[in-house]
Amino acid sequence: MAASLSSSLRGTGALLALLVAGAALSGCAGMSETIAPAFADPARYELYDCKQLEGERKALAKRTDDLRALMEKAETGAGGAVVSELAYRNDYIAVRGQSQLAEDAWRRNRCRESPPEATPAPTPLSPAAPAKPASKSGRAAR
Repeated sequence: MAASLSSSLRGTGALLALLVAGAALSGCAGMSETIAPAFADPARYELYDCKQLEGERKALAKRTDDLRALMEKAETGAGGAVVSELAYRNDYIAVRGQSQLAEDAWRRNRCRESPPEATPAPTPLSPAAPAKPASKSGRAAR
């Protein structure tokens, strides 16, 4: 009787531990938007000019998209939600925090997007003079 009671308590304890872990992980997903700036250095973008901020914002947006894609891909596999949380969530939160700080500096500096660089129109190539055939000696004919 004591053996069945201890195995029952172990099974219940394991189930309770899994439920607590699941609740903790799902709670992390909801907090990411509010605690993201806590994972980034608030003074990082203080001395950046608009050109530097523009490049940084683009790089952070690309990194955010890459991490989001990796998280979605991880969630398709077995145990994917847990893998996604453990492998990518901290990086995702840190990058989101950096993005928010870069956006704040962008607004504070009153920066504007630079217009896309105009690519020069292709110039027509002058037709090349036809090459003269080589003579039997290997030298070009004149």
